[in-house]
Amino acid sequence: IMRKTHPLLKIINHAFVDLPAPSNISSWWNFGSLLGVCLVMQILTGLFLAMHYTSDTMTAFSSVTHICRDVNYGWLIRYLHANGASMFFVCLFMHVGRGIYYGSYTFTETWNLGVILLFAVMATAFMGYVLPWGQMSFWGATVITNLLSAIPYIGTNLVEWIWGGFSVDKATLTRFFAFHFILPFIIAALAMVHLLFLHETGSNNPTGVNSDADKIPFHPYYTIKDLLGVFLMLLVLLLLVLFSPDLLGDPDNYTPANPLNTPPHI
Repeated sequence: IMRKTHPLLKIINHAFVDLPAPSNISSWWNFGSLLGVCLVMQILTGLFLAMHYTSDTMTAFSSVTHICRDVNYGWLIRYLHANGASMFFVCLFMHVGRGIYYGSYTFTETWNLGVILLFAVMATAFMGYVLPWGQMSFWGATVITNLLSAIPYIGTNLVEWIWGGFSVDKATLTRFFAFHFILPFIIAALAMVHLLFLHETGSNNPTGVNSDADKIPFHPYYTIKDLLGVFLMLLVLLLLVLFSPDLLGDPDNYTPANPLNTPPHI
């Protein structure tokens, strides 16, 4: 069969088709594939947003307004991206919680890389939040970066180095855009290694004991189960985007950034 001989298809086959999987893994094991879908979706929507976004303090806010008002389906792409990030974290916390509860951390290589991925995603999301350059973007960036000033001796220098100046400003926004653009591709590469390590040991299962005796092929059993999970996640995302796109956002971010005016709740 071609999938077992073709050099590229062989890799896909071993990872997603003939991969031996435990017969008893529950829905808590769905979140890995959901995270993969989230990542692809964020990269695709992000790419289309980047075609219209400008990372300059003078035009960043209005470029996002332009995307939402004037670009064809720009509002859809923007809100899929913003709420997709929230879905990403819901899946992330479920995925990590599952790993802690069922003792998946015993697969140390897979787990440690997962921790690195968690922080990389958090960093990416933080920098993404700064890009629209609203009040919460600006003050969020100011507050979070300033936390680093608590580091003894080098703190202040470190913060000013990250800022590229003496406050969150032009240089900060452009570098955050650059890093926000590149990090997801690094995350994608790390996620593939994360899977590579996982497939060395095979998936954990709810009993926490070795399940080699009753393994089943990944396809069709878990391809269909993952597909159902993806469908349900996209349903929730679409409900959010189409009916209450600002539910998880802060109203203050619809006010352009103003360094002279701090929102009261900060």
